[in-house]
Amino acid sequence: MKFLSLIFLGFVFNSVLAQSGVQQNRIRPVLVIHGGAGTILKKNMSPEKEKAYMQGLEDALRKGYAILEGGGSSLDAVEAVVKELEDNPLFNAGKGAVFTNEGKIELDAAIMNGKNLAAGAVAGITTVKNPITAARAVMEKSEHVMMIGKGAEKFAEQQGLTIVDPSYFYTEERWKSLQKIKRDDSLKMDTDKKNKTGLKQSENKDHKYGTVGAVALDKQGNLAAATSTGGMTNKKFGRVGDVPIIGAGTYANNTTCAISCTGWGEFFIRLVMAKSISDMMEFGKMSLQNAANEMVMKRLPSMQGDGGLIAVDKNGNIAMPFCTEGMYRGFIDKNGKMEIKIYKELY
Repeated sequence: MKFLSLIFLGFVFNSVLAQSGVQQNRIRPVLVIHGGAGTILKKNMSPEKEKAYMQGLEDALRKGYAILEGGGSSLDAVEAVVKELEDNPLFNAGKGAVFTNEGKIELDAAIMNGKNLAAGAVAGITTVKNPITAARAVMEKSEHVMMIGKGAEKFAEQQGLTIVDPSYFYTEERWKSLQKIKRDDSLKMDTDKKNKTGLKQSENKDHKYGTVGAVALDKQGNLAAATSTGGMTNKKFGRVGDVPIIGAGTYANNTTCAISCTGWGEFFIRLVMAKSISDMMEFGKMSLQNAANEMVMKRLPSMQGDGGLIAVDKNGNIAMPFCTEGMYRGFIDKNGKMEIKIYKELY
């Protein structure tokens, strides 16, 4: 009788294990990416350029999703996506980064592991080909979370990362954008002097910023987020935005969600945008969509800020709110469906 009982218990135990395995295998990977938000209007976009942006987003999506589908980690996937976008001169990160007021390029990036809340970030670097890889090195090869400037560059070089001359990041289009904004700001300043009014901080803001980012859920149920940017065109005084600030522009926590932001960074920092959404979910029991909409569609514009974000929660639900005219974005959801969009949806 005891023998039969043992057999029965063994059968039950194996059944539970099998069901657990099936449940684990049911986690389907999810990948969401963005290439920046702003005044992105179809009427201002040539068919050729629109096609190039769509292709760039698709290439990045496919590269990252192949890693997830093959059982790779969400960290590997988001880093691969962001590297792809950093190497694409269409986007304001890496090769396509914008110029500072001094005619330099200063790059920021961050990455975060939702499994253990490990994070790494770099800011104000000028010689590392792929800042997101430098951010990951900070996370995994040091006891720190953020490194800046020359120190971060020296660390990246010691870790064997690809170092380039700053001229590598030069693109004619970004250089022309700097010259145009300087002219516009100068003209605006002259007009304001005549009118005895001050230059509004919001002038030209739609042309000044952009970011790239990715968030992912892998087959093991782990979340990760990565973000990279060249910051704002014509920025001064070593300005750093929200991208490398963990909890503001980048955040991941397996308990809640993974988030990558894009927009006017000062407001994302003041709102602690990404962490606030996570906290709304964890402590306020809000859904990802409701929490993201509250922050991006209500609180951000109420402070005269703008931008957007991409997010995925622990169950694979996606949110992509933005309060600008457009946001370069795309995803492959838990059903394997791919979508890539640029402009605001009209309902």
